[in-house]
Amino acid sequence: MALLTVTDLRTHFHTRSGVYRAVDGVSFSVERGETLGIVGESGSGKSVTCYSIMGLIPQPPGRIASGTAMFDGIDLLHCRPAQARTIRGKRVSMIFQDPMTSLNPYMRISEQLIEPLLIHEKISRAEAMKRALAMLEAVGINDAARRIRYYPHEFSGGMRQRVMIAMALITQPELLIADEPTTALDVTVQAQILELIRKMQRELGMAVIFITHDLGVVSGLCDRVLVMYAGRVVESGGVRQIFYEPRHPYTRALQRSIPALQQKGAELYTIPGLPPDVSKPLPGCAFAQRCEFASDRCRAEPVALSECAPAHWHACGRVARGEL
Repeated sequence: MALLTVTDLRTHFHTRSGVYRAVDGVSFSVERGETLGIVGESGSGKSVTCYSIMGLIPQPPGRIASGTAMFDGIDLLHCRPAQARTIRGKRVSMIFQDPMTSLNPYMRISEQLIEPLLIHEKISRAEAMKRALAMLEAVGINDAARRIRYYPHEFSGGMRQRVMIAMALITQPELLIADEPTTALDVTVQAQILELIRKMQRELGMAVIFITHDLGVVSGLCDRVLVMYAGRVVESGGVRQIFYEPRHPYTRALQRSIPALQQKGAELYTIPGLPPDVSKPLPGCAFAQRCEFASDRCRAEPVALSECAPAHWHACGRVARGEL
């Protein structure tokens, strides 16, 4: 049985200029100990999907229009607030994208680290501080006994991200959601953070949902991949299937955009056009306006996910019909 099963999740934002369908019918599952990568361009609905699961969508203007998120038999989208608080931060934790805005600048690192322990485990401050020190050392922060008294601005970007990881892992969660944790970091620090997440996952046996726009990161970290575009899942499958047998034109375009795969001296490939306006109805394939293979039928007819191989699904009508 999967640890987390999300079914037909739809998250809409009601604004004066219209209803934005940020997440439009997303379904997936995560097994215990598995790493699921969610990839796509900015605005594809990756973060909103996970914020919805965590109950962090501001309401209003956001609203969960439909769907379920079953975590170990509990629907995270419809459970009581008190029940959600016992899960969020304890059994399910999240590493946010920007540690500088996620950490409270007025509180010492020590207070922010021990807060989840004091809330969820009801232990003494002395015991909580001991565990916080151990976790800071585990994530690679030297001289933790002194630095735990620092404020966030006294750490570098890489160190702040390590603090965020320590906060997320200090309660030993069963599921970790990492929302682009390496976006603002240089390549060396990025590699260290990814290796740290892998190491902690092996030690704790937790499941990980890794949100990113970098397919290169996905290839070395994830077991399965979910490709999202305009709030919808356009392809899902094992990491080898996605990289060596991509079916949807959007997945292929993302791969062509990886700089490391470009021929030296050649012009870098970019996907033409812009993502669609999700406040307007999208009757056919959302990627049709930017797809070099699109036909009139693609723009007019809705496309459902179809299975092209065991555990490999895509939402391209032309591929399903054998035209590509």
